[in-house]
Amino acid sequence: MGLDYKASGVDVEAGYRSVELIRDAVRSTNRPEVIGDLGGFAGAFSLSKICQMKDPVLLSGTDGVGTKLKLAFLLDRHDTIGIDAVAMCVNDVVCAGGEPLFFLDYIACEKNIPEQIAEIVKGVAEGCRQSGCALIGGETAEHPGMMEAGEYDIAGFTVGVVERSELIDGHDIKAGDVCIGIASTGVHSNGFSLVRKVFDMSREALEQEEPRLGRTLGEALLEPTRIYVPLMKALKAAGIRVKGCSHITGGGWYENIPRMLPEGMNAELRKDAAPVPEILRLLQERGGLTEDVMYHTYNMGVGLVLAVDASDAAEVCRIAGTTGDRAYEIGRIVPGDRGITLC
Repeated sequence: MGLDYKASGVDVEAGYRSVELIRDAVRSTNRPEVIGDLGGFAGAFSLSKICQMKDPVLLSGTDGVGTKLKLAFLLDRHDTIGIDAVAMCVNDVVCAGGEPLFFLDYIACEKNIPEQIAEIVKGVAEGCRQSGCALIGGETAEHPGMMEAGEYDIAGFTVGVVERSELIDGHDIKAGDVCIGIASTGVHSNGFSLVRKVFDMSREALEQEEPRLGRTLGEALLEPTRIYVPLMKALKAAGIRVKGCSHITGGGWYENIPRMLPEGMNAELRKDAAPVPEILRLLQERGGLTEDVMYHTYNMGVGLVLAVDASDAAEVCRIAGTTGDRAYEIGRIVPGDRGITLC
């Protein structure tokens, strides 16, 4: 028998099986604007509602999950990684005031294992449902010989929209505005190369119960990134003007919070204003990591920072409770050098 594509390591039939396994999950994310069904060459999304906007601005975001994937491989758990992929993209879009409209994923794998791909995409669909955006397409590519058996990488891309007048760009942030920290769910999806240096990455260690965490170390580390779209939608619906917004990802507080500030403004922040998740405390202790390293690398319990008028601060905290979020006044805006000061 001669060579064929399957003999080279690419199983087209497995690809067909994967599509069938994910079809219902993908359909569950549909919005009225979605045109067509899974399987086309391009995802189609109607612009009829956008055309009714006065001055619409499209926003986009793309990202991956990084080396957090290594834990998914070790634990053979793939149902939450897709949520992370969505969160990393849609949280960036809402930082500019946008509503995420649709999402596409890209999965590169050593071998297409339909059940594994289905678990990943079910997580993607869950993230899309949480953020109200439609999963209108994606790609699963087999790369035999480029990865270890059972390994994959995932990335995503989202498009959102906002009225130009409602863009959040920090231009009107002023001294006296309040910084509100919205709680994270843990490590989220950044800094895992350091996490893997600190903790024992054997399956036995990851599946061991950690009394301080109330669950296994692996469960705490794989906790998906919080999606902040419902909160930002609720704030907009309530008429709250969010002047600045920062998604705390790689680079921690020091790199991300200044990105929302205009020239001449500084964020003066209190480290004790929001609780630090126990998993991050454990990471710092086990690794002997300095406080400076932690705040330069991790979210330290705050996944999103908002700058609002002082008169709106209490209402922001109240509304956060209605979306299942926890909000804390963590500091104020003061004149300065477009950076942060921790105290």
